[in-house]
Amino acid sequence: MGTGPVPTGTPQGTGTRRRRDVMLDHLITGATVVDGTGAPARAADVGIRDGRIAVIAEPGTVTEAARTTEDATGLVLCPGFVDPHTHYDAQLFWDPYATPSMNHGVTTVAGGNCGFTLAPLHPDRPEDADYTRRMMSKVEGMALKALEEGVDWSWHTFGEYLDALEGRIAVNAGFMVGHCALRRHVMGEDAVGGQPTPEQLDAMLRLFHEAMDAGAWGLSTTQSSTHSDGDGQPVASRHAKPDELLALSRAVAEHEGTQLEAIVAGCLDQFADEEIDLFVEMSAAAGRPLNWNVLTIDASVPERVPRQLVPSERARKAGGRIVALTMPILTPMNMSLGTFCALNLIPGWGEVLGLPVPERIERLRDPAVRAELLRRADSKEAGVFRRLADFGRYVIGDTYSEENEGLSGRVVKDIAAERGQDAFQCLVEICANDDLRTVLWPMPTDNDPATWALRAETWQHEDVLLGGSDAGAHLDRMCGAPYTTRFLGDCLRGRKLVPLEQAVRMLTDDPAQLFGLRERGRIQEGWHADLVLFDPERIEAGPATLVHDLPGDSPRLDSRAIGVVSVRVNGVETIRDDQVTGAVPGTVLRSGRDTRTVSTR
Repeated sequence: MGTGPVPTGTPQGTGTRRRRDVMLDHLITGATVVDGTGAPARAADVGIRDGRIAVIAEPGTVTEAARTTEDATGLVLCPGFVDPHTHYDAQLFWDPYATPSMNHGVTTVAGGNCGFTLAPLHPDRPEDADYTRRMMSKVEGMALKALEEGVDWSWHTFGEYLDALEGRIAVNAGFMVGHCALRRHVMGEDAVGGQPTPEQLDAMLRLFHEAMDAGAWGLSTTQSSTHSDGDGQPVASRHAKPDELLALSRAVAEHEGTQLEAIVAGCLDQFADEEIDLFVEMSAAAGRPLNWNVLTIDASVPERVPRQLVPSERARKAGGRIVALTMPILTPMNMSLGTFCALNLIPGWGEVLGLPVPERIERLRDPAVRAELLRRADSKEAGVFRRLADFGRYVIGDTYSEENEGLSGRVVKDIAAERGQDAFQCLVEICANDDLRTVLWPMPTDNDPATWALRAETWQHEDVLLGGSDAGAHLDRMCGAPYTTRFLGDCLRGRKLVPLEQAVRMLTDDPAQLFGLRERGRIQEGWHADLVLFDPERIEAGPATLVHDLPGDSPRLDSRAIGVVSVRVNGVETIRDDQVTGAVPGTVLRSGRDTRTVSTR
């Protein structure tokens, strides 16, 4: 009998060969599908082929064969979460799985935020890489050893940076171009403190266009007073005048699928008039959305939210759009008098907390110094950081001396009452016993029912988006990456501020729409199979714990994902029961190719 090849599409016997031609890679049966659009959940079978969602059908009606199948009865299947504000620019080189974000269902991350990127780097100035490492260590809380040992720093152009990640990451990742890197490349050391000549501004614009041609998502910049480089100087973009920022914004308009992201001092509390003007003018000049981070919601400061949404109202009238990012959880954040943390950002505190440890302890033990620090922390200029100054509400975390044995987990005000000390004095003495290594956990001041009601109301605003995790940054001090699972757990079994379908949409389709992601953010036939399968009875984030797993044995805060059964990126499983599979199916998302233009005009 002849055994030659069978022509494509030719029926053979039982039809087995024909079915193999359209065989699914994987079939998920009986899932409760929450598709990301806000539509009611429904039971369905979902088939995946070639990285895409090939079929969505009533349970038991899929006719194609599948290489693998799993029963998802009782589980929720939703689109992969999109984190709109991360700093995974460096971590992806030593951790292609973007942990712990991917464990918590995040399949797409936006990086290159706040004006800080690792590219471009000037080919004739190798010292620029060292400057960038020290800046990122200071301003974004990335361990310097990890930056030195975990990244090869082999690129110069932004396109080469993107190429260095291509094919080796498990998540999808898109990156803005950091204004600081553009300035440093063109102006060298004059980027800090100087103004570009017309020729230098032209060179900056050419460099920026090249980056967007290579796939950068647009411009990120900072004017925030909290952002200083490794030398303690204001970072480069803080020296830019409005004309420079508007020239770069206009350049964004010339490229498909691009965005703006910007930070100013008022993001932390309430905008000044000139900051509102700048945001509105930048978005209108680009004809693109501008997002900023982070809207802090507190019922004890009722005037903040209306003020922070004024730029959004004015931008719409001017032909722009401004979107505020806000977190739907209380982010676990540790403090320390020994390492750079949010306490350093309180006006007047950085000078004391930046001293060598012995001198720092001596100054902190001085009652006059403590009184002045407390006065500055309670002043209007401290803004949102005022809430960090109630030291009686701090919980003692890890301790390192015999004198502090038994204090972990205790509240400072209780210890202070036993010792007859005021709270700040008590906290200083505890920390001094540990040479300032003591881990401190501030109890949130905005955990009251009125604030949660205000959050739920604010989330409904068309120019408010959930996000702002800062995942990949401030690694030893905060853990915002698990906001997705903690929020879903709260919606299902906690405060239940929004229904599940809306919560999923806020984590998936809403950010995908803001960035113009092509065929991501929904469970829809033909779209990319970025998927999360979770148990609605268990979905949650575990407590933040300090681990030492970065290059150089550097520490970071981590959090287990509870109830996440599976995460798929482009159809390939990357997480199973909170464990990475080792697969790296992620895509470097490039503007234009992977994003469409979201025009404001």
